[in-house]
Amino acid sequence: MPFGPSSAAPPHRRPPTATRRGLVGLVTTALLGALLALVPAQAAHAAPVLLSQGKQVTASSQENGGTPATAAVDGDLGTRWSSAFSDAQWLQVDLGTQAQLSQVVLRWEAAYAKAYRIETSANGTDWSTAYSTTTSTGGTETLTVSGTARHVRMQGVTRATGWGYSLWEFQVYGTTDGGGPQLPGGGDLGPNVHVFDPSTPGIQAKLDEVFQQQESAQFGSGRHAFLFKPGTYSGLNAQIGFYTQIAGLGLRPDDTAINGDVTVDAGWFNGNATQNFWRSAENLSLNPVNGTNRWAVSQAASFRRMHVRGGLNLAPNGYGWASGGYIADSKIDGQVGNYSQQQWYTRDSSIGGWSNSVWNQVFSGVNGAPATSFPEPRYTTLDTTPISREKPFLYLDGGQYKVFAPAKRTNARGTTWESGTPQGQSIPLSQFYVVKPGTSAATMNAAVAQGLHLLFTPGVYHVDRTIEINRAGTIVLGLGLATIIPDNGVTAMRVADVDGVRLAGFLIDAGPVNSPTLLEVGAAGASADHAANPTTVQDVYVRVGGAGAGKATTSIVVNSDDVIIDHTWVWRADHGTGVGWETNRADYGVRVNGDDVLATGLFVEHFNKYDVEWYGERGRTIFYQNEKAYDAPNQAAIQNGSTRGYAAYRVDDSVNTHEAWGLGSYCNYNVDPTIIQDHGFKAPVKSGVRFHSLLTVSLGGQGHYAHVINDTGASTVPGGTSTVPSTVVSYP
Repeated sequence: MPFGPSSAAPPHRRPPTATRRGLVGLVTTALLGALLALVPAQAAHAAPVLLSQGKQVTASSQENGGTPATAAVDGDLGTRWSSAFSDAQWLQVDLGTQAQLSQVVLRWEAAYAKAYRIETSANGTDWSTAYSTTTSTGGTETLTVSGTARHVRMQGVTRATGWGYSLWEFQVYGTTDGGGPQLPGGGDLGPNVHVFDPSTPGIQAKLDEVFQQQESAQFGSGRHAFLFKPGTYSGLNAQIGFYTQIAGLGLRPDDTAINGDVTVDAGWFNGNATQNFWRSAENLSLNPVNGTNRWAVSQAASFRRMHVRGGLNLAPNGYGWASGGYIADSKIDGQVGNYSQQQWYTRDSSIGGWSNSVWNQVFSGVNGAPATSFPEPRYTTLDTTPISREKPFLYLDGGQYKVFAPAKRTNARGTTWESGTPQGQSIPLSQFYVVKPGTSAATMNAAVAQGLHLLFTPGVYHVDRTIEINRAGTIVLGLGLATIIPDNGVTAMRVADVDGVRLAGFLIDAGPVNSPTLLEVGAAGASADHAANPTTVQDVYVRVGGAGAGKATTSIVVNSDDVIIDHTWVWRADHGTGVGWETNRADYGVRVNGDDVLATGLFVEHFNKYDVEWYGERGRTIFYQNEKAYDAPNQAAIQNGSTRGYAAYRVDDSVNTHEAWGLGSYCNYNVDPTIIQDHGFKAPVKSGVRFHSLLTVSLGGQGHYAHVINDTGASTVPGGTSTVPSTVVSYP
């Protein structure tokens, strides 16, 4: 983070939904289950049972927010899934374990399939046909199938109407062999999740107690989450320290109101907020005591789904240095006082105004945002965010914990919740394995294989093998900045090339033995199309060094197509313990091989070589913040062939289409201030490769950039030691 002084793809279009209702099948799920129960079981076999209800389900598309895939397995004949109005659509269910199949029941709405296949798979990737027809007449179809499978899919081939495909229910029957113990879903959230309701005594005392522990514990092991049940709380000042999450448990932010403040300041660091990392505020409504809430943070500090009924001050008391943060899906009724914040990204929100620009303030899909005026004032504004899907979050439905997984939006603007109930899927906690400190990676993998999602409670987790997320639609959600440390040089987490995985709210901390990678999304050579249901990586942070010596060749590798990286800080430490040019060696930060990958809020800093490398086609980045490694010992240490230094963000020469907005790279070569970096950014000179609003900054003259991008843009040398950015409005 900077220590320099502060200064003043087109969406798929579908026809409008028509009002139409088909005939509902006469046999309900309960009745059919009762009839099956009356059939005597054969001596050697258990009776078939309904396996699909409430299980993880995904689809190629959905007609609108009211017809999700989950409606086809909810046991309710009044709800349905319906697809986009085109052929070759599918709906598939993960049964959670291998099963011996006996029957599939399709309860079609009026929009049915004339031709379709029932397909089965052991792994969700390789499919075989169990049944097919080209002469379906719709209604309720009861199909006899056989074989062993975990995944079952209805693959539509030809529609019978001009609508899409629509199912009231998709029911799969069979038996499971019961092999091996089943891991339980749900359970308590552990001692470091502090749950309050308005009648809980001593809330302020508990907030203060944890803050005293966490205020300056930058590299400590404490992890905490404060969760507030829906209701109104008065007279609170929740000061948020390191590794602390505060969140409401309503479905909407206004369900949980605090008449008081959620505060981050920098008294612990003499008024300097550039090290206020690793914390979050989510899903709350605030009525600040003096009309303005203070949130003076830097990297890895998210402000999501918040409603501030007043203003928001992003600077510390005394207006000292601050180094960037992130707001999403939030409404700030008053003005956001940027003040000394050197850079900031705000997405899909509503604000009452914004003050001051410093270096690099970026907005996409924000009502009330200032217009683009880069390079002065330094605002970069996109009217909408091309694709977004908000982070999953824990909430209470009555007395039951659930996780809400918001729906994908295209060309989004404003919040998901201001106009009513947000669109998405609710998943009961019983479908999550609640991970607690001491849980092995083998157990986590068994839970995923069983069909459970993962909810990490606050804590530090050492893993001796890779956490494998190989099931489509799996959610991995951390509370209280849960931290995963790979032992013996393993990769911490690997995601298969499947649809709709959601990673959110955790930190990966490199171990002392070099890991080739820390997080992989998709296997090498991945090529499946995930546009309808992308994988998202949100508030997932990576650290190499700082808490102790750590090493990793490449921190994050994205091989899958259509991935959304929505707010990450990937950091090779420049301070703390275990820090040195070779001590916490980490050559590459983020490498993108997949096509159609979108990054919204990308912070990557201090890597020994390239911080970001992009090989995939049609990549897009909205907001990028970078610092080159402070500790390069001399010019020779960063010599890149004939080029002085490795670019902060490099698009490979093979790429034909790429676009990025609002990018900044800073240097602070404090070991050898004579170092020259040829450029901050490198890209092929092609009409399809475009950059908007770029800057480089030398922090106090500690090293310099000769150019901004390729050989374009003025040197930072004319600025001397005054920390003046060199800017390029557009390239080429």
